[in-house]
Amino acid sequence: MTTPPARARRRHGPHRDPQIDENVLAATRELLIRHGYAGVSIDLIATTAGVSRPAIYRRWPSKAHLVHEAVFVGVDARPRPDGDFAAEVAAMVHGAVHMFAEPATRAAIPGLMAEIRSDPALQQILAARLETAARGSLTHLLPQAVADGAARPGTDPDTLFDTIAGAAIFALCIRDVDDLDALVDSLTDLVLHGTLAPRG
Repeated sequence: MTTPPARARRRHGPHRDPQIDENVLAATRELLIRHGYAGVSIDLIATTAGVSRPAIYRRWPSKAHLVHEAVFVGVDARPRPDGDFAAEVAAMVHGAVHMFAEPATRAAIPGLMAEIRSDPALQQILAARLETAARGSLTHLLPQAVADGAARPGTDPDTLFDTIAGAAIFALCIRDVDDLDALVDSLTDLVLHGTLAPRG
């Protein structure tokens, strides 16, 4: 059997051990719950995960990038309703509340919010992971919902998304709400029906 030339072997880069990734991400979530964002360092994560600092920095350029990947697991995989505007909004509220209710996510959000103010690259990654599909779905569904009478004309999809995500973050990461079902129900009702009583 012929050994491939060194140039060909290097072209694919070093093998990335998925077990190291899993150990680091799990250690990051555990440490966030114990110590909060400010109390977690790359050194502490490396020690807890049983890996070296260089092994972490080969995978993530900063603590913020690592924390972001650790706490937003499986965000892109959640199923979406098909064409039903009210169901899409309800699903979005449910998803936002349960995502930000995770203990590691609650601990990470304040620090990540501060980090993205000074790191445009991180902001783009976070937005692409959390927002793009959801904002796009609302933008796609709103015109037909307005035409069908299911949504009020002039509703802005970006403001609608910001309302859902912002309310979930504030309730769970600032007010520390624990009754998730009640929060989902009340926020869904508020978003879909507003606060003004119907005019007779």
